Amino acid sequence: MVYIARWKVVLILLLSILGLAFATPNALKREVADALPAWLPHKQVSLGLDLQGGSYLLIEVKVEDAIRERLNSLIDSIRDALTPRGGRIGYTGLQRIQNGATVTIRNEADVSRARELLRSATQGFDFESDGRRFVIRPTEQMTREWRSAVVEQSLEIIRRRIDELGLREPDIQRQGQDRILVQLPGVGNPQEIKDIIGKTAKMTFHLLDESASQQDVAGGRVPPGTVLMPSDSEIGPDGKPVMYPVRTRVMVSGETLVDAQPTIEQGRPVVSFRFDSLGARRFGDATRRNVGKPFAIVLDNKVISAPVIREPILGGNGIISGNFTTESARHLSLLLRSGALPVPLTFVEERTVGPGLGADSIRAGAIACIIGLVAVVVFMGLVYGLFGVFANIALFVNLASILALLSVLQATLTLPGIAGIVLTIGMAVDANVLIFERIREEQRAGRTPISAMDAGYQRAFSTIIDANLTTLIAGILLYIFGSGPVRGFAVTLSIGIVTSMFSAIMLTRLMTVHWLRRMKPKVLPI
Repeated sequence: MVYIARWKVVLILLLSILGLAFATPNALKREVADALPAWLPHKQVSLGLDLQGGSYLLIEVKVEDAIRERLNSLIDSIRDALTPRGGRIGYTGLQRIQNGATVTIRNEADVSRARELLRSATQGFDFESDGRRFVIRPTEQMTREWRSAVVEQSLEIIRRRIDELGLREPDIQRQGQDRILVQLPGVGNPQEIKDIIGKTAKMTFHLLDESASQQDVAGGRVPPGTVLMPSDSEIGPDGKPVMYPVRTRVMVSGETLVDAQPTIEQGRPVVSFRFDSLGARRFGDATRRNVGKPFAIVLDNKVISAPVIREPILGGNGIISGNFTTESARHLSLLLRSGALPVPLTFVEERTVGPGLGADSIRAGAIACIIGLVAVVVFMGLVYGLFGVFANIALFVNLASILALLSVLQATLTLPGIAGIVLTIGMAVDANVLIFERIREEQRAGRTPISAMDAGYQRAFSTIIDANLTTLIAGILLYIFGSGPVRGFAVTLSIGIVTSMFSAIMLTRLMTVHWLRRMKPKVLPI
């Protein structure tokens, strides 16, 4: 144990230097750290909501709406299945029931053929038949997968929208079955964020019904297959939004959009958009067949623009014009780029944390760290002398390594995380205490300095590993099963255990062995 290979010496020194280097940006102002060249360490520890203030949003995903849409699609699949090329099968009572759909075949002779067609069209569903009546339901596994997929898709779209805003260090995570937690450090007024997050942004293109007169529209009388939709920005003489007769059939869906950007056309803010190859083909075909006709661009059941198709639009590119401001055009393009939410969202909880509370928490945490650090340093110096100084040097490297790892991993530091660091300060020298006490015992037993140090490290090593490994397992379990503050504590605790093992066993041993081989003392000053 008193011989350390040269490559190990180089590795220990390199890791220590890297820890100090990556921790250094935390001593600089954020503007200065961001201005450093990309090849230099420049990342800083991300402060949580409780340390720098900000906004806390708890969002509920309306998964039941998505299941309802899936069941409506199931009814459409049943209807299509019973209208095959070989001839329509007569049926009645096609309707939704609780968590499923039912249909009754009119003629007994068609039951066998209908069963085959329905089984083929609804593979994976639970299928029951009672004479001429069929009941089709999604399995429990299928329903769970639907729910999970809707929440995950909503979470991803929320993440995209927030990332587009350029906010620093947002924390977005799933909570429970159907909720999403969004923490936005540094955001004092979350209303703009809520407006962007909560908007479904489902865009579709429809033709307007030219057969509906203004009197019909004013009286709410429109032909079948047409609905009245309000304008998003136009106000009529009565002070209410202008209503448009919109055909329900969708010409092109916004799902095929691949890009949207705010731009200026004729001095007015507009939004340019671009379809993928499939959307471009559909949009081109639709505009080619309807030249000279008005069509509506509908966003979340509101008409945002209703231009006339002057000529076929074949390139897959288009412009959405309206009464946009520069800011509203930017928001709309952001929503379209990030995609439509599968279901509406509800904000069930909202909190704003002021920066003053975070500053107080940082100040209190810093005082606790300093007091703990000074107490440990003084104790180690008084009790173990020169070897205590070596342990204190390793302790400072350990703290730098914790900051370095938090910075590189961009782990969020919270108030419980500071508690984990304070705890780590005390635990970091625990391994040194075990080793030094063992060395003392061996020296009292009459061993030479080299033999005492060798025996001290060898015999304390297994105890140190066992103690730190059990604590690390506890920290990992806290991170896996915990959430929020518990995870913050688990992260710093686990990182601190790993770095303290390195600093206490490797770095301290390197310093003591180097001193021993250089000074060759008769008695160890411990």
